[in-house]
Amino acid sequence: MARQDGDQAPEQRFAGTWWGCSAPACWNAVLEPTRELLAELEAQGRKPKGTITITHTRADGTLLEGSRKGDGVFEIVRPHRFWFGRSLPGVLFIRNSRDKQADRWTIRRAAEALRAVGWSVEIDVDEDSRRSFAQAEQDRVERAEERAERFGEYAGNAAARSEAHRGEARRIAQGIPFGQPILVGHHSQRRAERDQERIDSNMREGIAEGEKAEHYASRAAAAGSYEAFRNNPGRTLRRIEKLEADLRRVQRNLDGTGTQGWNPHNPDHAAELNRQKQELQEEVGYWRHVIAKAEADGFKVWSRDDFAKGDFARWRGTWYEVLRANAKSLTVPHIHNMGPVVTKEDNKHNGWTYTLPYNELAGRMGGEEMREKLAAAKAEDGSG
Repeated sequence: MARQDGDQAPEQRFAGTWWGCSAPACWNAVLEPTRELLAELEAQGRKPKGTITITHTRADGTLLEGSRKGDGVFEIVRPHRFWFGRSLPGVLFIRNSRDKQADRWTIRRAAEALRAVGWSVEIDVDEDSRRSFAQAEQDRVERAEERAERFGEYAGNAAARSEAHRGEARRIAQGIPFGQPILVGHHSQRRAERDQERIDSNMREGIAEGEKAEHYASRAAAAGSYEAFRNNPGRTLRRIEKLEADLRRVQRNLDGTGTQGWNPHNPDHAAELNRQKQELQEEVGYWRHVIAKAEADGFKVWSRDDFAKGDFARWRGTWYEVLRANAKSLTVPHIHNMGPVVTKEDNKHNGWTYTLPYNELAGRMGGEEMREKLAAAKAEDGSG
């Protein structure tokens, strides 16, 4: 016999010292069950709660089906980025997972958490089912229009409630003579106090609803301008530059010269890299079409060929003299120089310079033309 002061199972705990026998003849599976026996008994008594299916396609994103409200599944998978929404009733999903590679690590962790509490989980990942970039962009535009309409309705309702509360406060106040105090001890005291409380409550509600109306109106305006924001030519040109850099990176990984750990000889890696390449090429082509349409409507895409040393470029309302035309930008006097026109002679910052990307320029003027205009403006000021 040996004295035991610890390592007691919960059902064995009691006050005082207990003694354990290490001989096989003393073993008792009821009073002192082994861990293996406990695990076997637990497995026999546990029945699967149900089957959860987690699927991923690039077209639909990562979806979780088989759950019902109140079954505890949402609370389990919420830490793993699953959420719910009105557009997919009865389905949980990972936000922003559409048109992207599956986050297998997150999916696996969510499945492990569900299995740990008795759910049976099936996982199906199909990376080749996708929609075109044009379809995805059109879907985003339509959803933005729906948001704009919905938030506009919310703003209108909130504004109506705000005006109703303010109107009620004014109606009550109009029944009280101007400057009339509450007559303490008079039979009208309680009514006057109630009127005061109602005026205060309605004014506060009116202000709160007014702020809510402004909030929803702002969101409606942002959603309504989504398409114009996305198709802005300058912003689109910057987006194309980034996408082309991503395309070059993917190509380096396919060639085996990348530095991101991709192995082009691995079939899974090669398949994913080719998918990324196809998607990037498709997206670049889409945005180039947007730029071509903008050029047809009068937008100018500036480049190195449009500028020479001594010309002037317009950037954010100011004209800057061109010191050098680079491949992707112009070198000009530093933007800390103030004034509508900044020349090389006006540079007051020890010769500091700045670079202006071509996709942010708004105009060009020849050096001679600009100096003639500056001379004419100076002469006019002198004669005045």
